[in-house]
Amino acid sequence: MSQNILRMKAISARSGHCRSTIYRYQKIGLLTAMVKIGMRSVGLPELEIDAINAARIAGKSENEIRALVIKLESDREVSA
Repeated sequence: MSQNILRMKAISARSGHCRSTIYRYQKIGLLTAMVKIGMRSVGLPELEIDAINAARIAGKSENEIRALVIKLESDREVSA
């Protein structure tokens, strides 16, 4: 299955958050870490953003979302 990696503008549009909020959420564990896609570019896998959005829509707590973020990041390592 192929995954799209979204850049910041697309991440912002998909999540509904501005750039500073995206980085703050990453810092506090509510969003996965960026993936390096070039020498000076990063992005996030589209499926991870969708999974976190689905958790928010489902009313998951911040602790549950943090656990999801940890799982998503560990899944990256397994599939790499």
